[in-house]
Amino acid sequence: MSPPAITDASDHVETPRESVGAETGLMSQTTAFRRAAARARRKQALDDQKRSFLRMVSHELRTPLNAVIGFSEILSCELYGPLGAPQYKEYAALVHESGLKLLRLVNQIVEIARLEGHVTDLDLGEENLDDAVEDVILQLRAEASARGVSIVVPEAGTLPSLRADGRGLRTILTNLLQNALTHSPQGGLVVIEARQVGGGQVEIEIRDHGEGADPADLPRLIRPFEQGGATLTRASEGAGLGLPIVDLLARAMDGSLRLKSTPGHGFTAVVTLPEAGARPSMARARP
Repeated sequence: MSPPAITDASDHVETPRESVGAETGLMSQTTAFRRAAARARRKQALDDQKRSFLRMVSHELRTPLNAVIGFSEILSCELYGPLGAPQYKEYAALVHESGLKLLRLVNQIVEIARLEGHVTDLDLGEENLDDAVEDVILQLRAEASARGVSIVVPEAGTLPSLRADGRGLRTILTNLLQNALTHSPQGGLVVIEARQVGGGQVEIEIRDHGEGADPADLPRLIRPFEQGGATLTRASEGAGLGLPIVDLLARAMDGSLRLKSTPGHGFTAVVTLPEAGARPSMARARP
Protein backbone atom coordinates (compact mmCIF):
# COMPACT_ATOMS: atom_id res chain seq x y z
CA MET A 1 0.00 0.00 0.00
CA SER A 2 1.48 3.32 -1.05
CA PRO A 3 1.98 6.07 1.60
CA PRO A 4 -0.37 9.06 1.53
CA ALA A 5 0.71 12.02 -0.54
CA ILE A 6 2.10 14.99 1.40
CA THR A 7 1.02 18.40 0.16
CA ASP A 8 3.46 21.27 0.60
CA ALA A 9 1.59 24.54 1.23
CA SER A 10 4.46 26.42 -0.38
CA ASP A 11 3.64 24.68 -3.64
CA HIS A 12 0.13 26.20 -3.62
CA VAL A 13 -0.49 28.05 -6.83
CA GLU A 14 -2.72 31.11 -6.52
CA THR A 15 -5.74 30.83 -8.75
CA PRO A 16 -6.79 33.73 -10.98
CA ARG A 17 -9.87 34.30 -8.79
CA GLU A 18 -7.75 34.63 -5.61
CA SER A 19 -5.37 37.00 -7.38
CA VAL A 20 -8.23 39.21 -8.54
CA GLY A 21 -9.66 39.27 -4.98
CA ALA A 22 -6.35 40.36 -3.48
CA GLU A 23 -5.91 43.09 -6.08
CA THR A 24 -9.48 44.28 -5.48
CA GLY A 25 -8.87 44.49 -1.72
CA LEU A 26 -5.66 46.44 -2.23
CA MET A 27 -7.39 48.82 -4.63
CA SER A 28 -10.21 49.36 -2.11
CA GLN A 29 -7.71 50.23 0.62
CA THR A 30 -5.85 52.59 -1.67
CA THR A 31 -9.09 54.28 -2.70
CA ALA A 32 -10.12 54.66 0.94
CA PHE A 33 -6.75 56.22 1.82
CA ARG A 34 -6.99 58.62 -1.12
CA ARG A 35 -10.52 59.65 -0.17
CA ALA A 36 -9.48 60.23 3.45
CA ALA A 37 -6.51 62.31 2.31
CA ALA A 38 -8.75 64.32 -0.02
CA ARG A 39 -11.22 64.96 2.81
CA ALA A 40 -8.38 66.10 5.07
CA ARG A 41 -7.12 68.47 2.35
CA ARG A 42 -10.61 69.90 1.79
CA LYS A 43 -11.09 70.38 5.54
CA GLN A 44 -7.73 72.13 5.83
CA ALA A 45 -8.55 74.36 2.87
CA LEU A 46 -11.95 75.21 4.40
CA ASP A 47 -10.32 76.01 7.76
CA ASP A 48 -7.82 78.26 5.99
CA GLN A 49 -10.68 80.05 4.21
CA LYS A 50 -12.51 80.52 7.53
CA ARG A 51 -9.39 81.98 9.14
CA SER A 52 -8.84 84.30 6.20
CA PHE A 53 -12.47 85.43 6.23
CA LEU A 54 -12.46 86.08 9.98
CA ARG A 55 -9.21 88.06 9.72
CA MET A 56 -10.70 90.16 6.94
CA VAL A 57 -13.98 90.77 8.80
CA SER A 58 -12.13 91.56 11.99
CA HIS A 59 -9.89 94.08 10.22
CA GLU A 60 -12.66 95.72 8.20
CA LEU A 61 -14.87 96.19 11.25
CA ARG A 62 -12.29 97.09 13.86
CA THR A 63 -10.36 99.63 11.79
CA PRO A 64 -13.21 102.15 11.32
CA LEU A 65 -14.44 101.48 14.85
CA ASN A 66 -11.03 102.28 16.30
CA ALA A 67 -11.03 105.53 14.31
CA VAL A 68 -14.47 106.47 15.66
CA ILE A 69 -13.39 105.63 19.22
CA GLY A 70 -10.10 107.49 18.94
CA PHE A 71 -11.41 110.70 17.37
CA SER A 72 -14.47 110.86 19.63
CA GLU A 73 -12.19 110.58 22.64
CA ILE A 74 -10.07 113.47 21.31
CA LEU A 75 -13.23 115.57 20.86
CA SER A 76 -14.70 114.69 24.25
CA CYS A 77 -11.41 115.65 25.94
CA GLU A 78 -11.22 118.86 23.88
CA LEU A 79 -7.59 118.04 23.22
CA TYR A 80 -7.14 120.76 20.60
CA GLY A 81 -9.37 123.36 22.18
CA PRO A 82 -12.98 124.02 23.21
CA LEU A 83 -15.73 122.64 21.00
CA GLY A 84 -18.04 125.56 21.64
CA ALA A 85 -21.45 124.49 22.89
CA PRO A 86 -21.20 122.05 25.87
CA GLN A 87 -23.58 119.65 24.11
CA TYR A 88 -20.84 118.81 21.59
CA LYS A 89 -18.60 117.47 24.34
CA GLU A 90 -21.47 115.39 25.71
CA TYR A 91 -22.30 114.03 22.25
CA ALA A 92 -18.66 113.12 21.61
CA ALA A 93 -18.57 111.22 24.90
CA LEU A 94 -21.71 109.31 23.90
CA VAL A 95 -20.19 108.43 20.52
CA HIS A 96 -17.04 107.18 22.29
CA GLU A 97 -19.02 105.04 24.72
CA SER A 98 -21.17 103.58 21.94
CA GLY A 99 -18.09 102.83 19.86
CA LEU A 100 -16.55 100.87 22.74
CA LYS A 101 -19.75 98.84 23.17
CA LEU A 102 -19.90 98.06 19.47
CA LEU A 103 -16.23 97.07 19.42
CA ARG A 104 -16.83 94.71 22.34
CA LEU A 105 -19.74 93.13 20.46
CA VAL A 106 -17.66 92.73 17.28
CA ASN A 107 -14.88 91.08 19.27
CA GLN A 108 -17.35 88.64 20.84
CA ILE A 109 -18.96 87.73 17.51
CA VAL A 110 -15.58 87.11 15.87
CA GLU A 111 -14.44 85.06 18.88
CA ILE A 112 -17.51 82.83 18.94
CA ALA A 113 -17.30 82.35 15.15
CA ARG A 114 -13.71 81.15 15.58
CA LEU A 115 -14.64 78.77 18.37
CA GLU A 116 -17.70 77.31 16.67
CA GLY A 117 -15.77 76.98 13.40
CA HIS A 118 -12.89 75.17 15.16
CA VAL A 119 -10.35 77.66 13.77
CA THR A 120 -9.00 79.02 17.05
CA ASP A 121 -5.35 78.08 17.53
CA LEU A 122 -4.73 77.49 21.24
CA ASP A 123 -1.22 77.36 22.66
CA LEU A 124 -1.61 75.23 25.77
CA GLY A 125 1.11 75.59 28.36
CA GLU A 126 1.69 76.40 32.02
CA GLU A 127 -0.15 79.57 33.03
CA ASN A 128 0.14 81.37 36.34
CA LEU A 129 -3.43 81.97 37.53
CA ASP A 130 -2.33 84.75 39.89
CA ASP A 131 -0.88 86.71 36.97
CA ALA A 132 -3.97 86.18 34.82
CA VAL A 133 -6.35 87.26 37.60
CA GLU A 134 -4.23 90.34 38.32
CA ASP A 135 -4.22 91.32 34.62
CA VAL A 136 -8.00 91.02 34.32
CA ILE A 137 -8.73 92.90 37.56
CA LEU A 138 -6.44 95.71 36.42
CA GLN A 139 -8.26 95.85 33.08
CA LEU A 140 -11.69 96.05 34.75
CA ARG A 141 -10.74 98.20 37.73
CA ALA A 142 -12.30 101.36 36.29
CA GLU A 143 -15.59 99.58 35.53
CA ALA A 144 -15.69 98.06 39.02
CA SER A 145 -14.99 101.46 40.58
CA ALA A 146 -17.73 103.12 38.50
CA ARG A 147 -20.22 100.51 39.71
CA GLY A 148 -19.02 100.70 43.30
CA VAL A 149 -18.20 96.96 43.32
CA SER A 150 -15.23 95.46 45.17
CA ILE A 151 -13.30 92.50 43.73
CA VAL A 152 -11.77 90.19 46.34
CA VAL A 153 -9.26 87.36 45.83
CA PRO A 154 -8.87 85.78 49.30
CA GLU A 155 -5.92 83.55 48.32
CA ALA A 156 -4.12 85.98 45.99
CA GLY A 157 -0.48 84.99 45.53
CA THR A 158 -1.09 81.29 46.17
CA LEU A 159 -3.46 80.39 43.34
CA PRO A 160 -2.55 77.17 41.47
CA SER A 161 -1.00 77.17 38.00
CA LEU A 162 -2.96 75.79 35.07
CA ARG A 163 -2.39 74.12 31.72
CA ALA A 164 -4.17 76.59 29.48
CA ASP A 165 -3.86 79.07 26.65
CA GLY A 166 -2.85 82.45 28.07
CA ARG A 167 -5.17 84.54 25.93
CA GLY A 168 -8.02 82.04 26.31
CA LEU A 169 -7.66 81.98 30.09
CA ARG A 170 -7.80 85.79 30.28
CA THR A 171 -10.81 85.85 27.97
CA ILE A 172 -12.61 83.42 30.28
CA LEU A 173 -11.80 85.46 33.38
CA THR A 174 -12.72 88.76 31.70
CA ASN A 175 -16.14 87.54 30.55
CA LEU A 176 -16.99 85.98 33.92
CA LEU A 177 -15.81 88.99 35.89
CA GLN A 178 -17.67 91.41 33.61
CA ASN A 179 -20.81 89.33 34.05
CA ALA A 180 -20.40 89.43 37.84
CA LEU A 181 -19.79 93.19 37.85
CA THR A 182 -22.82 93.83 35.64
CA HIS A 183 -25.19 91.98 37.95
CA SER A 184 -23.75 93.12 41.28
CA PRO A 185 -25.60 95.78 43.26
CA GLN A 186 -24.04 99.14 44.09
CA GLY A 187 -21.50 98.50 46.83
CA GLY A 188 -21.54 94.78 46.07
CA LEU A 189 -18.78 92.21 46.30
CA VAL A 190 -17.32 89.82 43.71
CA VAL A 191 -15.18 86.95 45.00
CA ILE A 192 -12.63 84.99 42.94
CA GLU A 193 -11.37 81.68 44.34
CA ALA A 194 -9.52 78.67 42.96
CA ARG A 195 -8.82 75.24 44.37
CA GLN A 196 -7.40 71.90 43.33
CA VAL A 197 -10.13 69.27 43.23
CA GLY A 198 -8.18 66.12 42.43
CA GLY A 199 -7.74 64.25 39.19
CA GLY A 200 -5.35 66.94 37.97
CA GLN A 201 -8.13 69.56 37.85
CA VAL A 202 -8.49 73.09 39.21
CA GLU A 203 -11.80 74.85 39.83
CA ILE A 204 -11.98 78.63 39.38
CA GLU A 205 -15.04 80.12 41.06
CA ILE A 206 -16.34 83.65 40.48
CA ARG A 207 -19.43 84.62 42.44
CA ASP A 208 -21.38 87.80 42.94
CA HIS A 209 -24.00 88.81 45.48
CA GLY A 210 -26.61 90.06 43.04
CA GLU A 211 -30.21 89.00 42.65
CA GLY A 212 -29.29 85.68 41.05
CA ALA A 213 -31.21 83.79 38.40
CA ASP A 214 -33.83 81.10 38.09
CA PRO A 215 -32.07 77.69 37.92
CA ALA A 216 -34.33 76.82 34.97
CA ASP A 217 -32.66 79.60 32.98
CA LEU A 218 -29.08 78.41 33.55
CA PRO A 219 -28.85 75.89 30.66
CA ARG A 220 -30.00 78.56 28.20
CA LEU A 221 -27.36 81.05 29.32
CA ILE A 222 -24.54 79.10 27.68
CA ARG A 223 -26.26 79.18 24.28
CA PRO A 224 -25.28 82.12 22.02
CA PHE A 225 -27.62 85.12 22.07
CA GLU A 226 -29.72 83.58 24.84
CA GLN A 227 -30.54 85.62 27.93
CA GLY A 228 -32.14 84.79 31.21
CA GLY A 229 -35.00 86.41 33.01
CA ALA A 230 -35.29 89.97 34.19
CA THR A 231 -33.15 89.44 37.28
CA LEU A 232 -30.09 88.53 35.26
CA THR A 233 -30.08 90.26 31.92
CA ARG A 234 -33.16 92.28 31.08
CA ALA A 235 -32.03 95.23 33.20
CA SER A 236 -28.56 95.20 31.63
CA GLU A 237 -27.07 95.43 28.18
CA GLY A 238 -25.36 92.67 26.25
CA ALA A 239 -25.88 90.21 23.43
CA GLY A 240 -25.69 87.08 25.56
CA LEU A 241 -22.31 85.93 24.17
CA GLY A 242 -20.03 86.12 27.22
CA LEU A 243 -21.00 82.82 28.87
CA PRO A 244 -21.15 80.84 25.58
CA ILE A 245 -17.61 82.03 24.78
CA VAL A 246 -16.46 80.89 28.23
CA ASP A 247 -18.10 77.50 27.75
CA LEU A 248 -16.56 76.93 24.31
CA LEU A 249 -13.10 78.09 25.41
CA ALA A 250 -13.16 75.93 28.53
CA ARG A 251 -14.11 72.84 26.52
CA ALA A 252 -11.41 73.61 23.95
CA MET A 253 -8.87 73.53 26.81
CA ASP A 254 -10.07 70.19 28.25
CA GLY A 255 -12.24 71.94 30.81
CA SER A 256 -15.86 72.76 31.54
CA LEU A 257 -18.19 75.50 32.79
CA ARG A 258 -20.81 75.04 35.50
CA LEU A 259 -23.33 77.66 36.64
CA LYS A 260 -25.06 77.86 40.02
CA SER A 261 -27.69 80.31 41.19
CA THR A 262 -30.90 80.77 43.06
CA PRO A 263 -33.02 83.94 43.07
CA GLY A 264 -31.88 86.32 45.78
CA HIS A 265 -28.62 84.47 46.48
CA GLY A 266 -26.25 85.65 43.77
CA PHE A 267 -24.75 83.96 40.73
CA THR A 268 -21.73 81.63 40.66
CA ALA A 269 -19.72 80.48 37.65
CA VAL A 270 -17.28 77.59 38.11
CA VAL A 271 -14.69 76.85 35.42
CA THR A 272 -12.73 73.61 35.66
CA LEU A 273 -9.36 73.44 33.87
CA PRO A 274 -6.38 71.05 34.04
CA GLU A 275 -3.68 71.99 36.52
CA ALA A 276 -0.13 72.57 35.27
CA GLY A 277 1.63 69.29 34.62
CA ALA A 278 -1.59 67.37 34.00
CA ARG A 279 -1.45 65.05 31.01
CA PRO A 280 -3.47 66.26 27.99
CA SER A 281 -6.67 64.41 27.20
CA MET A 282 -6.29 61.86 24.39
CA ALA A 283 -9.41 63.26 22.75
CA ARG A 284 -9.75 66.93 23.52
CA ALA A 285 -13.35 68.03 23.80
CA ARG A 286 -13.96 70.32 20.87
CA PRO A 287 -16.54 73.09 20.88
